[in-house]
Amino acid sequence: MKFGIDMGHNCPPDTGVRGIKFEDNLTMDVGNKVIAKLKSLGHEAISCTPNSARTVSQSLGRRCDIANRNKVDVFVSIHFNAFNGQANGTEVFAMSDAGRKIAQPVLDEIIKLGFFNRGVKNGSHLYVIRNTNMPGILIECCFIDSAKDMQLYDGEAMANAIVTGLTGKVVSSPVNIVRDEEQNTDTSVLRLQQALNRLQITDRNNRRLDEDNIIGPATTSAVEKFQRIVGIIPSGMATSTTWNAINQILSKRLVQGNQTTGPVMRYIQHRVGTVADGIYGRNTEAAIKRFQQQNGLTADGIVGPMTWQKLIG
Repeated sequence: MKFGIDMGHNCPPDTGVRGIKFEDNLTMDVGNKVIAKLKSLGHEAISCTPNSARTVSQSLGRRCDIANRNKVDVFVSIHFNAFNGQANGTEVFAMSDAGRKIAQPVLDEIIKLGFFNRGVKNGSHLYVIRNTNMPGILIECCFIDSAKDMQLYDGEAMANAIVTGLTGKVVSSPVNIVRDEEQNTDTSVLRLQQALNRLQITDRNNRRLDEDNIIGPATTSAVEKFQRIVGIIPSGMATSTTWNAINQILSKRLVQGNQTTGPVMRYIQHRVGTVADGIYGRNTEAAIKRFQQQNGLTADGIVGPMTWQKLIG
């Protein structure tokens, strides 16, 4: 079968809710896993999340356009809920009888993970369900502002449940997916060198590092340079604080206004050529917009997927 997977939001100004975690990060994580797992089972799966949009309405319309243009068999939109910190559980929206037949087994599999069953609900009011030409469902995986749900939540298990519900087949082990770098525990010298090269941090002679898995003067000087940029005491040693900063940057979280400070903001400021004080102000916004214009992007001052792609790939 051919599945269209919509990783909800992730297209500024269309961004998700914030709670204990940020919806955009979780929908992207689960969505990428679902696509990879469907492919591992021999299905075709495409992302229906647009790269850019000027408005939320345009973002929603482009998701439907991608699904309709590619003539997918089933459309699946992945979201996370938020309300009052007390509400919890999983619900799946559908409109047609065919959609409800897809929704029920997906809900059943997610409920097995321990989430409260909020049922299959009428999704006729939802734009992406109403405007796609094929059966579609919208999954509210759980509540992002619920401590109970966030303790239960595991991205791998959630993706497995969705795929099992869609296909009737179980993916028993992780497949080749993009790792959430903020949770990456690899602190090897080789990964340090690879990360610094990706972040375009050079040694004292302004040269890229040799990825030789050996700590030497060049790597030490690059670490010290990175530490100065992001506001860490420049020891030249890859401390846990240094690794935390590296992993936060490599996670490529959405940066919008003054919601992000510290090492991530300092690194962005360094790359766009403004004072690295860790605070998103008028000068930083102008520098980000200038960088976006120079790289053929929408100059909105928001560091989303496309801007991160230009910064670190």
